[in-house]
Amino acid sequence: MSILPDSTAPYVRRHPMRVAVIGATGSIGRQTLDVCRAHPDHLKVVALAAYDSTDDLVRYAHEFGAKHVAVGNVERRYDPVLAELPEGCWLSFGPQAVAELAELDGVDCVMNSVVGALGITVGHSALQADKILLYANKESIVVGGDLLMPMAKPGRLIPVDSEHYAIFDCLLGEDINDVHCLWLTCSGGPFYGRTRDELARVTAADALAHPNWNMGPKISIDCATLMNKGLEAIEAHQLFGVPIDDVRILVQRQSRIHSMVEFADGTVKAQIGASDMRIPIQCALSFPERWESPCERLDYTHEPAITFGEADERTFGCLALAKEAGRTGGTLPCVMNAANEVANEAFRNGACGFLDIERVVGEVMAAATAEPVETIRQLLDVDAAAREHAHRLIEVISR
Repeated sequence: MSILPDSTAPYVRRHPMRVAVIGATGSIGRQTLDVCRAHPDHLKVVALAAYDSTDDLVRYAHEFGAKHVAVGNVERRYDPVLAELPEGCWLSFGPQAVAELAELDGVDCVMNSVVGALGITVGHSALQADKILLYANKESIVVGGDLLMPMAKPGRLIPVDSEHYAIFDCLLGEDINDVHCLWLTCSGGPFYGRTRDELARVTAADALAHPNWNMGPKISIDCATLMNKGLEAIEAHQLFGVPIDDVRILVQRQSRIHSMVEFADGTVKAQIGASDMRIPIQCALSFPERWESPCERLDYTHEPAITFGEADERTFGCLALAKEAGRTGGTLPCVMNAANEVANEAFRNGACGFLDIERVVGEVMAAATAEPVETIRQLLDVDAAAREHAHRLIEVISR
């Protein structure tokens, strides 16, 4: 199965397209609003959701005239700032309320930029309601791809990760059966070239200093461990229907080549451009059209040399663990993702060391049994059990 459209010719856009931004106050959400702000004739923000950043939600609701706002954290129900929402704006609370925004009749397109596995309910709701789904929530494809991908009609699910949109773009008009492999590029993160002894001493502040991209804290740590690239390998396997061992990781330190597709005849297509997430966001929002660039263009005559390197799975064991989970399939990616989210947060909070992330994920995976994916309820139960196990391991480590 692949998300690629059969053809862009019959793909009809609505102008303006009515957009729900789920995770509006995070890094991807804010940059999505930047793109919407720049193209008011093409895009109209009608619904907004966030977990608990109510000040920003109220401000955005006024700016864009949103008619629906959802707050994931029910404890914010009595936040006085919410009384300042625009008149007539419908307000709701809780994870289910967030997911229900994706089903609204007045929504054409859903940007799912929720961080973590909870985004699976948003994706499921959007696909069930036959919305155009822009996916920046890789964890839910990793965890629930076996459920979500059969629901995705060609051209109705468009990835927003720069790497996956690059692959999507390179595959347009091609036969997926002609693909030899996907080259998923990787900056290498802030610790490229370090030894495990050196990694044992790094701090969260060190890991948050990504060399090329401006991202949220969870994703920044995942980039430092290379877990992010492991998640993206599983995501590419699910989105494009290729075996996970045909998704190859290539370190490209300058983050100019966003990914490549190698075909059976030896030819390679690559997407090259600036390191600015507004580009893939705008490309996904405008597909199949192309709008004026949202950022400064590169002058390729003055660009530094582009280099390639190998992703070191022995030093960065999280990448190997993620690929193992993707190769096994079933509920094991859910187990892996849940354990990683717990360990990632623990490292950011000083409760464990950098290499303990890999240790925790590996031990939780080793104790789990992979089962076929059947329901969201099942995945939520597997997720909860894996998190509980990971928390127990963190408690032992932090003593």
